[in-house]
Amino acid sequence: MAQAVQSKRVVAPEEALSPREQRIYRAAGMLRRATAIHVVLLLAAVVVGLLEGLGIPLLSPFKSAMLFRFGGSPGTSLALTMMLLMVNMSALLVLMVGLMAREWWALVSVWLLAAANVALLWIYGYSPGIVPLIATGVAGGIAVQDLRAYRTNPVMLKELRGRMRGMRAFIVLTVYLGLMSGFMALVYLTFTSFDNNLSSAAAGSAGQLLFMGVVGMEMLLIIFIAPAFTAGAITGERERQTYDLLQTTLLASPSFVMGKLESALSYILLLLLAAIPLQSLAFLFGGVSQAEVLIAFVILAVTAIALGTVGIYFSAIAPRTLSASVRTYTVALVSAFGVPFVLGLLVSALLNIGNLTPLTETALRYTQQILTSLNPVLTALESQQFITNQQGIGFTQLTLRSSGNTIPIVSPWISFTIIYLAISAVLLVMTIREMRKIEA
Repeated sequence: MAQAVQSKRVVAPEEALSPREQRIYRAAGMLRRATAIHVVLLLAAVVVGLLEGLGIPLLSPFKSAMLFRFGGSPGTSLALTMMLLMVNMSALLVLMVGLMAREWWALVSVWLLAAANVALLWIYGYSPGIVPLIATGVAGGIAVQDLRAYRTNPVMLKELRGRMRGMRAFIVLTVYLGLMSGFMALVYLTFTSFDNNLSSAAAGSAGQLLFMGVVGMEMLLIIFIAPAFTAGAITGERERQTYDLLQTTLLASPSFVMGKLESALSYILLLLLAAIPLQSLAFLFGGVSQAEVLIAFVILAVTAIALGTVGIYFSAIAPRTLSASVRTYTVALVSAFGVPFVLGLLVSALLNIGNLTPLTETALRYTQQILTSLNPVLTALESQQFITNQQGIGFTQLTLRSSGNTIPIVSPWISFTIIYLAISAVLLVMTIREMRKIEA
């Protein structure tokens, strides 16, 4: 029987699949082709920006073609178009994997993405939204032909129930909240020891300090917890000699990968939600807004998703759990913290050099923003400063020292979310391909 199932998995053409599987792969294929079109459009937007910097005026025609109802400047329209293209590209990749894994949330999200692009087309005249609109409409129409194929992932249910029935999950939750509570008490006592009668301004500073301390502690714990839950997801099955048994079932590779990832992220989401009351204590002192709490939660959740996908990818290609864990932590710490920090310092040093041309300064400013968005800690700090200085959470204008012109700048948490979700979606696709190579 195992040999028969093995031979079925090796044969990949659609005619060898059941009618249900053919429909699922046709729906996923529509989303994959729409993603490829978005990659081409994103590259075209980058070329337009470079040519504009060289003195070739293309921003106005580009705005008329991409955002014909948008009332902002051509430069802002270029930044907004690139952001929307990346958001759609990430969403299409995630939905493609979700449909292949037969997840019920993917079936719902397909129609939500279609509705979002209809709204963007109506409000801003976002013409590239026609591509995901057609793709999601066709994919959703194919998917609803067999609603029974989409259900709650069985691997996720099994893993999550097994984790929550043991003592380890509650011990980790208790230690997690205990460390943050103790750290918060220590910060408060240290701050108040200098001034027992806090004024309103000092109380606001205390609230910001407590909030940043809790978020920083959460970030530190997420960095070490998230990879640990996923680095052994696949290698652990091999070490327990249960992976061959999974191959004899009808469980598809996308379902297995998504189930392992969802079970880990569900528990991490529980940890993040459990810490919100501690963050909310900062409201007693002031200096912290609801937007900052929401943005901090988004940054923490996206960081957990990205580190989780890195862990599950190395779990698919590494022979042992120890090897997968070492690779995961090394890549996470170096790529998300070491490299962006070092390159960010280099870019900052170059910006302080005099006699920069407007094109060079613009390129350095955007490079600095991208590097900041690759570092979760810097993203959180810069986003908090963005809210404090600009009194907003979205876009602003930055004045160039070389020419006095302004360029559009997006808040780091937005670009961070888009970049990390795009990386996570690509890693999920790569993990599924590695799983299929193993099965073959």
